[in-house]
Amino acid sequence: MKYSSEVRTPEDKYRVGATAHVIEEHEEGNFEITESIENEKITYHSKGPFSKTGNVTVVMTYILEPIEAGTKFTGAGYFTMPWGILGKVLDKLFVQRTIKKDMEKLFENLKNILEK
Repeated sequence: MKYSSEVRTPEDKYRVGATAHVIEEHEEGNFEITESIENEKITYHSKGPFSKTGNVTVVMTYILEPIEAGTKFTGAGYFTMPWGILGKVLDKLFVQRTIKKDMEKLFENLKNILEK
């Protein structure tokens, strides 16, 4: 993964307006933080030519809530596919399942790291 950012100091890393350009094996996109409450909530928007799918727009929000046993982590998001009606059909048939699997794997990995 290759990552570049306009962040100049560590304090700016999660501020509203912070941006990054990420290149992974088969994906590339631009990210911008649009909402940030320290240790509580962060929302980012991304848009880019992810893979060969064209311009996909993604909005993700992550919320941290203190609970008796530690911290509850909630992630929610949505995305829009290009290609009008065809994009909507592909989304329902293939993309949502793939993203769900990827997110479950990501959250399981995060849980394993945090519980060590």
